[in-house]
Amino acid sequence: MGKQPHLLVEEGDVNDIALVPGDPGRVERIATQCENVETVAENREYKLVNATYEGRELTICSTGIGCPSAAIAVEELARVGVETFIRVGTIGALQSDIEVGDMIVATGAAKEEGTSKRYESETYPAVPDYQTLTALVQSAEANDEEIHVGPIVSDDAFYNESDEYVADWNEANLLAIEMEAATVFSLARRRGLAAGAICTVDGNLVAGTQKGADSDEELPEKAKNNVERAIAIALDAASDL
Repeated sequence: MGKQPHLLVEEGDVNDIALVPGDPGRVERIATQCENVETVAENREYKLVNATYEGRELTICSTGIGCPSAAIAVEELARVGVETFIRVGTIGALQSDIEVGDMIVATGAAKEEGTSKRYESETYPAVPDYQTLTALVQSAEANDEEIHVGPIVSDDAFYNESDEYVADWNEANLLAIEMEAATVFSLARRRGLAAGAICTVDGNLVAGTQKGADSDEELPEKAKNNVERAIAIALDAASDL
């Protein structure tokens, strides 16, 4: 198979497990915790590096914002040899007891986005595979980290998450909202691959706060600090898979 048109990689360029943050800048943050870091490609919202963590070779690739660009990353990475995807991102809380800086491991994602529905019925579940989910939870426990474990929702419209939507998601006991996991989970499942997600809370929609609302920076300080802890959990999980 030839070079992929968006990621600009081909077979042999990547490893079998990939950490997939949305933000290209987070690729560098993950890489700083690794060794043998090598930039493989960079194009549009996609930055891709290979690295080693505790002897485990892995790939780190940004997906950009939202499910459409995440789908391109998953499709092209799968074509050139990636078998496991771990999303490492940020997320907005939908429950009042979840604080900024808390970490969430998703057990599933409601499909409030359009991309996965182009592949399959919205009644089909967007869920991580058991092995990756378990590795993330066990990694958090091994690091003495408290996490929330439960269902989230993936949405397309960051600026149109109305009070009515938030109230409905809250009542359904969905923990939090982000913009990529439903498609990452769905595409991995459809292709017989593995996927999981750990995200750091950067705001609370029930409390009326979103990232960047009270600062010139995108993430609150506590969320920035705990992104590093979520990265460590994800890397430890990857080393065990």
